[in-house]
Amino acid sequence: MKGSQRLGTEPLGKLLFKQSLPAAIGFMVMSLNSVVDTIYLGKFIGEDAIGAVTAVTAIIFLFAVLGMAVGMGGASIVSRALGAGDKKKASWALNNQVSLLLICFVAIVSLGYLFSEDLVWVFGAKGDIFPLGHSYFKIVLFGIPFLAWGMMCNNNIRAEGRATMAMMILLVPSIVNIVLDDVLIRQMNGGIESAAWATTISFMLSSAFTFYFYFFGGSELKLKWSQMKLKKDLVREIVSLGSVSLIRQGSISLLMIILSWSLHKYGSQDIPLENGGEIAYSSYGVASRLAMFVFFPLIGISQGFMPITGYNYGAKQFDRVRKAIKLSVIYGTVIAALLCSILLAGASFIPSLFSVGPEMNTYAADAIFYVFMATPLVMLPFIGSSYYQAIGKPLPAMLLTLTKQTFCLVPIIFIFPIFYGLDGIWYSFPVADTLAALICLYYLLKATRRLKSINA
Repeated sequence: MKGSQRLGTEPLGKLLFKQSLPAAIGFMVMSLNSVVDTIYLGKFIGEDAIGAVTAVTAIIFLFAVLGMAVGMGGASIVSRALGAGDKKKASWALNNQVSLLLICFVAIVSLGYLFSEDLVWVFGAKGDIFPLGHSYFKIVLFGIPFLAWGMMCNNNIRAEGRATMAMMILLVPSIVNIVLDDVLIRQMNGGIESAAWATTISFMLSSAFTFYFYFFGGSELKLKWSQMKLKKDLVREIVSLGSVSLIRQGSISLLMIILSWSLHKYGSQDIPLENGGEIAYSSYGVASRLAMFVFFPLIGISQGFMPITGYNYGAKQFDRVRKAIKLSVIYGTVIAALLCSILLAGASFIPSLFSVGPEMNTYAADAIFYVFMATPLVMLPFIGSSYYQAIGKPLPAMLLTLTKQTFCLVPIIFIFPIFYGLDGIWYSFPVADTLAALICLYYLLKATRRLKSINA
């Protein structure tokens, strides 16, 4: 039986586990890479390096999300086409994504090169952080297209039901990056440039694995020059669905700009040190890098959920779609609650792992405690937006995607610090998580009722 056909026949609990676990492991190692990277930066280069890489990471994902956007939009078409037995459409969808991404590559490198200083400054690399951030960005810029390609292919590989191969694309390059961090930063006494080269090389390895899969790895779909000619209907659907991911990252980038401004402003006011703004920003940098690691199992579940939902929706097996929603939310919420309890209990201890100074330790502990306070609720927004994207409904997917970052968190971050100062920024996160979860719960209940009525 082909990998994609299993999406419509295997028991859902077992299938969700098989699809989610490799994705979770891949994201776990990828996120662990981020945490280890931060530890090396803090210990061997300095606290300002954490702030610099935090700022540049936001830029990296703003650009690289073009690959994710194309991949998630195209993978939705691929999984539904395979579910409906239309392999030809699935193949055309894959190859049109390749053409779109090649166009994006030119835009990524050109814009990044022309506006490198402005981008690094706008995203929070100010003061002593700026020269480190600019040096880091100039190197990783040329690795971003490889990351974008890996993101695009990863979504399509999972759409075929090949979760283990998708995991390897994330796993091996991340491990190599950790090894290179140790060799280049610790053993060879390298600076921020060494960290940048380690990251860039890992992005290149990610792309190499995707080529192996499509040419030698037994993919159901192949890269074909003849199908890279853009088809208007496919491009429209890819862009429409992929815009959800693009807008999601755009909203995160907008949030990072606002956070940067707020943290520097209120950090300077509330922290009685000359570099109070930089300390506040780097404190959030610890929490944000930690978040990439903490949310890996939840992202894994949502990534495993999407091809299952898309395939079964295309095959008109709506009862399986409804059960997949229920199982994903339950599993994710239980895991999130466990993670939340660990983080809240260890909030005062965790910053010391990153070798930060005593001045920063207190503020980083506050950031960790409040940023993760409502973690048990975050699975609802994950599955809410993923469901509508998987079934080819871009508008509700986009609106649910924007719920936390844009509709809830951005206005609250403007309001709360007026009354509570720097603490008001930290308080904004659990309040926004709660509001977003309630909104997404309403839409998920509405979706499951509709699926039940169709199936009846």
